[in-house]
Amino acid sequence: MDRRAFVKKWTPSPLTLILLGLVAWLWFRPPAEVSDENHAVPPWQVTLTDGSALTSDALKGKVVLVNFWATWCPYCRKEKPVIDAFWQDYRSRGFDVVSISVDDPPEKIDAWMKDKGYTFRAAPTNASVVAAFGNVSTVPTSFILDADGHIRHKVAGQLHYPRLEKLVVPLLPGPNSHE
Repeated sequence: MDRRAFVKKWTPSPLTLILLGLVAWLWFRPPAEVSDENHAVPPWQVTLTDGSALTSDALKGKVVLVNFWATWCPYCRKEKPVIDAFWQDYRSRGFDVVSISVDDPPEKIDAWMKDKGYTFRAAPTNASVVAAFGNVSTVPTSFILDADGHIRHKVAGQLHYPRLEKLVVPLLPGPNSHE
């Protein structure tokens, strides 16, 4: 085989290069951006996938992760098992999760959550959520609310268990908290 044939055989097509670039970008994506905040949130409410209403007042006294996501989002899909594991480990200490889909109807959210075996609360977004948290269009984006309902942290990007420990545990009552 001459040199020219060898080079032609082993030169990737433009489509292959694009796909490799996409894989590299997805694999080595930038880390989530975490901002420390401390401001009140106006009252908000959602209609959960089971049809019941959940108000922000009902969550007072708990540290709450409000997680914006979409069923089509690969990072959202990757962080859901982490959120579920963290919720299972810390809900007895006053941690709760409200997972808000930015674009899916309640039936699709409910079916997706049941299919994956997640039992934390989920709901579609609505006007009161937009008024409280802004028009979240980049997913995943999460807000960590303290027991008084104030936003303490905003995480733009995928959540990981150690990050949740670092941001949530100090806000919880009991051992390992700083309050």
